[in-house]
Amino acid sequence: MTEPGASGPTASPPTGTGLLPGEVLVTGGRSGYAQEILAGSHVLTADEPLDQGGTNTGPNPYELLLAALGACTSMTLRMYAARKGWPLEGVEVFLRHDKIHAADCQDCASKEGRIDRIRRRIHLSGPLDAEQRSRLAEIADRCPVHRTLTAEITIETELT
Repeated sequence: MTEPGASGPTASPPTGTGLLPGEVLVTGGRSGYAQEILAGSHVLTADEPLDQGGTNTGPNPYELLLAALGACTSMTLRMYAARKGWPLEGVEVFLRHDKIHAADCQDCASKEGRIDRIRRRIHLSGPLDAEQRSRLAEIADRCPVHRTLTAEITIETELT
């Protein structure tokens, strides 16, 4: 947990208390893969499917990652359309994650090994014209989670 104004993690709060906005606490049991996720006042579960040794009590970590991207994409499009006064009635975002050979990726810098690929298909409902739809397609790539996933990122780990 990071205290306001602090530069790094501090002692973890007691389970279910003391989380600041933007903080998440994940707790796993002594066996199995099921995880309890506390995000603010929300409780989620993550797990692995049965065929991977889990108990299938929640989405796997990649499904949670896709959900974050999909939710952010949809929210960003809704906010943008509302600001513009456009008649966007609904957004559906279908996502899939897989790994492909880098040699098969024309736009990738890496040409060896395997790389992660996320496919995103967006369905927009409402009487939008072609120009509005085109602009919303551009805006989808500007959602904060999309930008995080496609930018350079560091993850700092501290064991306590």
